[in-house]
Amino acid sequence: MTDQQPQQQALPVFNIEKIYVKDFSVEVPNAPTIFLERDQPQMDMQLNTQSTQVENNIYQTVLTLTITAKVNDKTAFMVELQQAGIFRIENLPPEAMEPALGVGCPNILFPYAREAVSDAVLKAGFPPLMLQPVNFELLYLQQQQAQAAGVKPN
Repeated sequence: MTDQQPQQQALPVFNIEKIYVKDFSVEVPNAPTIFLERDQPQMDMQLNTQSTQVENNIYQTVLTLTITAKVNDKTAFMVELQQAGIFRIENLPPEAMEPALGVGCPNILFPYAREAVSDAVLKAGFPPLMLQPVNFELLYLQQQQAQAAGVKPN
């Protein structure tokens, strides 16, 4: 028996400290005539995530959604949302930190963003908009491949 204890490694910590709306706007620029249109709107969604370190072991991730709906080249509505979260992340190996911020945090934030967008579109006078699930792991991998190839992501 030796006097040396096996070195105990600290367990990883991943806690949600706060989830909040950082910025939110809804526009219906062609009201009231847009409500007389009978065609289905064509949707375009832009999505972006950004994470920053706020202080030691505290990170903010912001999921930005921009959704534009058009009917016959007229904008029916536009929604811009920054859904944010503050996360405490400790004792992760360095190679796991980027995936935690680029995949794990956006996966947590997306259902909140989805609900906020649906409610806002409904309150703007349109049928609720149910955003399809997003594969953040695939987006993260595509972004990593683009960076490795020297291509700047959108």
